[in-house]
Amino acid sequence: MELFRKEDKMSSLIGANYNLLPVINRFGIRLGFKEKSINEVCTENKIHTDFFLAIVNTYTDESYFPEAELLSFSPLLIIEYLKNTHRYYIEYVLPKIERLLNKVIESCTEDCSSLKMINSFYQKYKAELLIHLKLEDEKVFPYIINLYKEKTLNSDGSSIEVLENEHTNVEVKLSDLKNLIIRHLSPNYEDNTMNEFLTALFQFENDLNDHARIEDHILIVQVMEFEKELGK
Repeated sequence: MELFRKEDKMSSLIGANYNLLPVINRFGIRLGFKEKSINEVCTENKIHTDFFLAIVNTYTDESYFPEAELLSFSPLLIIEYLKNTHRYYIEYVLPKIERLLNKVIESCTEDCSSLKMINSFYQKYKAELLIHLKLEDEKVFPYIINLYKEKTLNSDGSSIEVLENEHTNVEVKLSDLKNLIIRHLSPNYEDNTMNEFLTALFQFENDLNDHARIEDHILIVQVMEFEKELGK
């Protein structure tokens, strides 16, 4: 897929990939672009255009991941985007998935044991994901912000590596949930409702994987290198 450029119209970005709608919302951009270019809209909204393009192109093309370019951006810029993404997951995606799952369960008329198992698995996954996001919002991100603000290592020996070791692999468990549904679910549900629920899981999995790539391969790498510099 051809990558978006500064000169492209912002409206053409949505026309080419409507899945970018929630991504641009995380930057505080709302609809009503008229004929403005991506660069014009970003400038009006005080958004770093090159960073915006790197993110939307990463979400558009799975084979595109400009590590060198992303590593050149301020970690504080990346954190702001990641925090907005967390808010989107907590306030919109997870409630939406749960509503859809409840609709699927309500559509079951007999022997709903497998759906109850799916619901139990999802509730455990959601609880673990919320812990994961809370850890980042309340410990990892503040640690990074303070590190770059004070430009000194913490005296208590804490580091990004120590904090990251507290992470759980939420991406793998979401894939497990999706595969459990596809392979082992009893066919006691309304098809369209199930399709809507499963589609939401697929979309969330894709978004979460891109989110994790930005965190693990960009932000954490940047911070580890900065810690090394401060430790010299």
